[in-house]
Amino acid sequence: MIDDPIVEEVRNIRRQMMTECGNDVDAFEQDLLESQKRHKDRLVRRGPRRIAARKK
Repeated sequence: MIDDPIVEEVRNIRRQMMTECGNDVDAFEQDLLESQKRHKDRLVRRGPRRIAARKK
């Protein structure tokens, strides 16, 4: 497997956040949802992609 420093950094941050939530998945999820509400101006919402019609 290729070592990717960005993926490793994201995983380390997730581990740190889980530790701060007492390794409680429900508390972690709640923290993420609250963070999304606080920072909704930073979120990207992409609409569904249209699938091109097939040519016969």
